[in-house]
Amino acid sequence: MSEQKKTWMKPSLAPHVIGGLNKFGGGGVPTHRTEVDGNKIDDLVARFGSPLFILSEQRLRDNARRLIDAFETRYPDVIYGWSYKTNYLGAVCQVMHQEGAWAEVVSAFEYEKARSHGVPGNKIIFNGPHKQREILEQAVAEGARIHIDNLDELYTLESVAADAERVVSVTIRLNFDTGFTDPWSRFGFNIESGQAMDAARRIGASDHLELKGLHSHIGTFILDTRAYEAQVRIMCAFMESAENETGCEINSIDIGGGFASRNALHGSYLPPEQVVPEIEQYAQVICDTLLEATRGRTTRGKPQPTLILETGRATVDDAGSLITSVVATKHLPDGRRSAVLDAGVNLLFTGFWYDHKVELAQEPEGIPEETVLYGPLCMNIDVVRSSISLPPLSIGNRMVISPVGAYNNTQWMQFIEYRPNVVMTHGDGDVTVIREAEDLEHMTTLERIPEHLQTSSIMENEDV
Repeated sequence: MSEQKKTWMKPSLAPHVIGGLNKFGGGGVPTHRTEVDGNKIDDLVARFGSPLFILSEQRLRDNARRLIDAFETRYPDVIYGWSYKTNYLGAVCQVMHQEGAWAEVVSAFEYEKARSHGVPGNKIIFNGPHKQREILEQAVAEGARIHIDNLDELYTLESVAADAERVVSVTIRLNFDTGFTDPWSRFGFNIESGQAMDAARRIGASDHLELKGLHSHIGTFILDTRAYEAQVRIMCAFMESAENETGCEINSIDIGGGFASRNALHGSYLPPEQVVPEIEQYAQVICDTLLEATRGRTTRGKPQPTLILETGRATVDDAGSLITSVVATKHLPDGRRSAVLDAGVNLLFTGFWYDHKVELAQEPEGIPEETVLYGPLCMNIDVVRSSISLPPLSIGNRMVISPVGAYNNTQWMQFIEYRPNVVMTHGDGDVTVIREAEDLEHMTTLERIPEHLQTSSIMENEDV
């Protein structure tokens, strides 16, 4: 029996950089997969094209249920507000609302989108530093939870409430130093400077506003759960002071979001599995601290505050994947390999701060070497991965990048390339398009060309 011939591969030379990736270490054999959520990658691309975003309905539901269960089993009264800015595709939002999540929005656009999904106004948490008078009028009329960000907004909201001849319950956003994260001082009222208490007094003196809630968001991708312990203690101390100072009765504490997902930040030396806390760990610290800090409130005739969460990334990120294909390869002047993909930072905005996991969609062949993955844009910053150990790549090879469910479908750009299909898997091989790929008609439908600009000297002339 003749021995089967091995596939011939063109020989190449590559320098070994001290501390960099090379075939002797610092990368290992890349992983590969042929399916996403039980669907063959080749079949998905044949049906929907490349690049392609895929979101798993079941993973979304599992994540939402796990989050809610982690907090509801540790604290008696919890509201989960789905963070629209994290991914406001309609199908994603509807899954979250079916699982019992309210809508947490930060603009008139997001408020209107939540209402279009059937979310009642009294189950919308309205954050953000820019709320026009018109949307505040609608939010007041519909009973939304309005979180005041600044004094100008406070005065506008008070005027809206006066015109409506109503007393409106409000929440104020706080900022402060936890000692664990950089203070997000551009949002809300600062505690240390006394600004927050001044705002509480101003609301306490109003005939049309009443302070009922406190909100803060201490940062993003927070890996140290002690930050939330400090946050809750500071908020509860302020709650007691504000109630004593103004006579108000606060019934909710909103801790925002910031929980990390299983992504790898640039410069991180440990894998996400080792540094990212489990949802239950966040919940344990937050709930234990809140219960301890509010012990005895009910015996003093004050309400046990409702705990409000606004997490987005930790719920949706690992439900999303991106299939992308190699469109060109080359060697860089320093000897490294590189590949151009059909997806770049136009679609993968989070590539600016994450080293996303990259898996081949076919078995690896050849010696892995340090490779740079570029996107298709005519911009030098269009880098998907600046350094990754991969075998030789060819045009048409496919990769799966994950997790990408958070922020990419809201922060992506229509720049140079059309944005692709987004599909959702529903189990048992059922896959549906939840956002259609763009084409020229999509991109020009809002454009208007003045009459005198509709012809030019270089246009095609049928008489020539």
